[in-house]
Amino acid sequence: MPVISSFYGILIYMFWNEHNPPHFHVKYAEFKALINIKDFSLMEGSLPPKALALVVEWASIHQKELLENWEKGKKDQSFNKIEPLR
Repeated sequence: MPVISSFYGILIYMFWNEHNPPHFHVKYAEFKALINIKDFSLMEGSLPPKALALVVEWASIHQKELLENWEKGKKDQSFNKIEPLR
């Protein structure tokens, strides 16, 4: 599970050769979720509202980089790290 970013106790990661639609995984304490990269919707799992808001804010800033990482994952290439939310 390659971690591509982390902030405020939130881990963001991706896997290689994942299923569509483009998404990333989030882990925060005992919570896990999948977030759609295109519209930032919660696809699976749950997060506390404040954590979800931080993740969506971060993802909206880094959407292009997330999509680039998604394409790298489809080609079994290494993911780029993405700046955390500050």
